[in-house]
This record gives sequence, structure tokens and C-alpha cells, in this order.
Amino acid sequence: MTGPSLHATAPPEDPLGRVRRIAVFRALVLGDMLCALPALRALRARFPAAHIALVGLPWAREWAERVDEVDEFIAFPGWPGLPEKPCAVEDLPDFIADMQGRRLDLAVQLHGSGGTVNPMIATWGARRVAAFFEPGAWCPDPDLGCPWPREGTEVQRLLCLPHHLGAPAVSHELALPLTDEDRAGAMALLVAQAAAQSLRAVVSGAPGVPAVPSGNEYVIVHPGAQLPSRRWPPARFAQVADALAEQGCTVVLTGTPGEAALGQAVQAAMRHAPLNLIGRTTLWTFGALVERARLVVCNDTGASHVAAALGTPSVVISSGSDVSRWAPADFRTHRVLWADRACRPCAHATCPYPRSCADDIDPAVVLGVAAQMLKRPRSLS
Repeated sequence: MTGPSLHATAPPEDPLGRVRRIAVFRALVLGDMLCALPALRALRARFPAAHIALVGLPWAREWAERVDEVDEFIAFPGWPGLPEKPCAVEDLPDFIADMQGRRLDLAVQLHGSGGTVNPMIATWGARRVAAFFEPGAWCPDPDLGCPWPREGTEVQRLLCLPHHLGAPAVSHELALPLTDEDRAGAMALLVAQAAAQSLRAVVSGAPGVPAVPSGNEYVIVHPGAQLPSRRWPPARFAQVADALAEQGCTVVLTGTPGEAALGQAVQAAMRHAPLNLIGRTTLWTFGALVERARLVVCNDTGASHVAAALGTPSVVISSGSDVSRWAPADFRTHRVLWADRACRPCAHATCPYPRSCADDIDPAVVLGVAAQMLKRPRSLS
């Protein structure tokens, strides 16, 4: 009589084989990258021992270097048909040769529906390719292809592909890793700007210099957005900013260097002087400013996703975009205001109509929501 077998059962083989080298493509701006973090988190959970490289726009290098889910950043030189970056055609042969030389086990396309970028990713020579695709369109690896979702938030849509690869459920939370150095730098910016504006006021005799905020005794007003069609009018931001200043809030204007004129338009329309930090912050000092703010008032842009990542209450004026796709998931902390129009979502850089959906959002409504948000206590560690 023989006894039971003492041989251990061999673990099931991974249908993808051994995956050691992965390249993920998502070459987009700040808000888009923050929304991709849960998908990167899922890929890390699915392939914990793999080396994961992110192929993205050059600006994203500093972000990727702080993200635990990414091991390496590869700057993307652009591609014909992609609007995010002018294509450096002369750099494409070296870029493709570099990607092929990496002998990738898996290329993952998290950029979007794939019509333009899937053929490009196929040139990388990866053993397998996991990509979103439009039904009926060409897919580089049909077994690993995932139809581009038409519903759900951006986070939910992007997670469909890692889940198709067998990734486990992960947190949908956004995140922006900050350091104490970032926080010190942000406070130094506030102090320096207040001092500079105070000096100019003494020289010019201008009244109304804002006080240096302590703790989180300030509100961020972020009037910029990548496309003009997505921007609420500067005069309306000014109305809200003035009303918040009259309620005792120090108003801090933020934005990129390219939005300096937009910030000046807001400031010129205000009766109360804000602290204007437009063009003076890095990604990290901007994040630290958002982290300690009582409230962020902004367009539907990267600032909204930074506020969501850091848990800072926000009022978001959404002009033209797909609210169901891009609105922060926590609607109690982040209130999105928008006007329903048949033309939404909008693909125009500039609204072609005499009255845009941005014009439909009244400053009194924004201020009323902002006042409600400011009544809620917010503790900071």
C-alpha cells in the first residue's frame, strides 16, 4: 500500500511567461499622470519583480523619480499626430532603437484609445503588447488588447487594462509625494512674495498688502488651464477672490510661467491684493502650497487633481470637459460646477460660440459653494 504523494504541487505558470522588463506609455500632462497612478500601482502589484519604465513627456521626469511604482523614466520625443509635444522626427530612429534594445517583455499602452500610438508602440519590439484599442481598429496583440472604455472616471478606465492582465484590486487614491524641503520652500515663497509686495506698496503708496499666511490661512486661486476653452473668465475669478479676501482669507494666485498674463488680468481686476506666485513655483512647492491651503478654486485642470491627491478641498469650474470622466471621486471634498451643453465634451481650443459654457457659471454660485467649504474644519498634521 502506498502512502500519499509528498511531491509539492507546482505553482501555475503565468500565461505571460516571465515578465522582467516593462515599458508603460503615457505622455500627457500633470492631471493625466496623476490619474494614471492607480493603474501603475496595479501593474506593480501584478508584476512585483519587474523593472517598470515610464515613457512620458520630458516634464514628467521629476514626477516619475518620486513615484514608487516607476523604476525608470524615458523621455518621449513625440510622434506624428500627437498634439502634446512637437515631434522631433530626427530623434525617432534613436528612440526606437533604444526601445528595441531594451528587449521588453511587455509594453503597456495607457495613453488612450490607441489609434495613433498603437502602431508606434509596435515598433518597440516588445515580446507582448497590452494596449487599449477602438473596437474594429488594429490592435498590436489582440490577446492582450482591451477595448477603450466609454464610461467611468479616467482612473477606472485606465485600470481596465491592468485588470485585463490579471492585476489585483488596488487603491484608487491619487497621491503626490512631498518632502519637508518642499514644504519649507513653499513657505519661503509666501514670505518672500509678501515682503516684495509690501516693499512695492510702500514705494507706490498702494494699499491692501496681503498678510503672510500662517498654517493654512490662505486660499489658492488657480485661473489657468491648458486650453482657452477650459478657462473661466479672469474677471470672474477676480470677483470670487475679492469676496474671499473680504471674508478674511489671504488669496494666493498660482499657475505656470506661461499663465503670467492671465494671472495679471485676475490681479488687475481685484480690489484686494493677492499674493501672486504664478510662475514662481515648482511642481513640488506648488503641491506643498496646495497641501496646506484651506481651499483651491480652479478650472478643471492639473490643479484640481493635485488637490484631490492631497485631500485639499476644492471648487472646480469645469468648462468643456467630460465631468463624469475627470471630476474627483470624492464629491464631498471636491465640488465641480458645470453647465450642461449639447456640445460637451468639447474638443475646441477656443469656444466657437458667442456664449461659452464657462460663461454660464455665475461667480455668486462659485462663492456660495466656496463659503460652504470654508465652514468645514480642516486639520493639518
